[in-house]
Amino acid sequence: MALKSTIFKAGLAVADIDHGYYADHALTLARHPSETDERMMVRLAALALHAHALQTVCGGDGTLAFGAGLSDPDEPDVWLRDFTGRTRLWIEVGQPDDGAITKACRKADAVAVYAFHHAAPVWWRGIENKLTRLDNLQVWRIPAETSQALAALAQRTMQLQATIQEGQLMLADATRHVDVAPERWR
Repeated sequence: MALKSTIFKAGLAVADIDHGYYADHALTLARHPSETDERMMVRLAALALHAHALQTVCGGDGTLAFGAGLSDPDEPDVWLRDFTGRTRLWIEVGQPDDGAITKACRKADAVAVYAFHHAAPVWWRGIENKLTRLDNLQVWRIPAETSQALAALAQRTMQLQATIQEGQLMLADATRHVDVAPERWR
C-alpha cells in the first residue's frame, strides 16, 4: 500500500517591503512521504520570497501555487501562472540535475532554484558550468542552519508572517522567527 501525502495548512501574511506587495495567502502543502519538514518549509519560504511576482509579473491576475514537486518530476515545487496559463515562474527546491533545470528553463519565463542542503556547494560546483546558457535561471543557496531552523516552524496548521526587506526574509509564527538571507549563486 502506497503512503499518502501529509496535508499542511498555512495562513501566510506577506509584507514585501522591497516590492510594495502586501497580501494574505491561504496555502495547502501536500508533504510527500519522502519529503522532510525542512524541504517543505524551504518551498514555503521560496513562495514567500516570490509572492510579489503575482503583482509585478502578472499584474495581480495570476496563480501562485505549489506544484506536485516530488510526486511528479514534470512539475515544479512552486509555480506562477498568468491568466492565460503561461508559466511565468518555475521554482525548484533542493539539488535538481542539469537536465531537469534545462527542461524547466524551456517551459517557463523564469526559473529559480533554492539549494539548502549542507552538500549544496559540492552540487553547485559540479553543475554550474552546464548551466551557462540558461539566461532565465537564478540559483540561490539557503544555509543549512537556516533551513533546519525553518523546519522547526512546521506545524500541521500554521499562521505565519513573512516580511521581506533588502532581499532578506523573516518568517515568523506567534512565538519564534527565522531570518532567511538567501545567497545568490547565479
